[in-house]
Amino acid sequence: MTANTHGRAKKRTPAGAFHVLIQRAYDSSVAVDGHYRVLVDRLWPRGLSKKDLAIDEWNKDLAPTPALRRWFGHRLENWEQFQVKYRAELRQDEQQQRITELIARAGEQPIMLVYGARDTEHNHAVVLAAELQRLY
Repeated sequence: MTANTHGRAKKRTPAGAFHVLIQRAYDSSVAVDGHYRVLVDRLWPRGLSKKDLAIDEWNKDLAPTPALRRWFGHRLENWEQFQVKYRAELRQDEQQQRITELIARAGEQPIMLVYGARDTEHNHAVVLAAELQRLY
């Protein structure tokens, strides 16, 4: 482990990068050994049980605020601005603390962010994963 510019411990994979993956909650959930699985939606995915998701935690506070989520509405024309606004939310002190705590709970395990959105390329988990990679 090495320290980053914020003084936090920075986990390294053999290649030297912090490892964050994303998975859609509705994709066939195969327990990924060694991954710390976190549901990062404010709302529980319809029709799924905790057993179905095989998650280690539900961290709804890392999801976009309800107002931002409603504004985005998964409309592609809002995607670029959504990313900017969501990153701004994630860079607030309270969110930075939540991210630090998530990293600590995951320990040496790579993190798997689980989300419910249909669009696998334009959703908040993509932005959150990039922010985790940037910070750590």
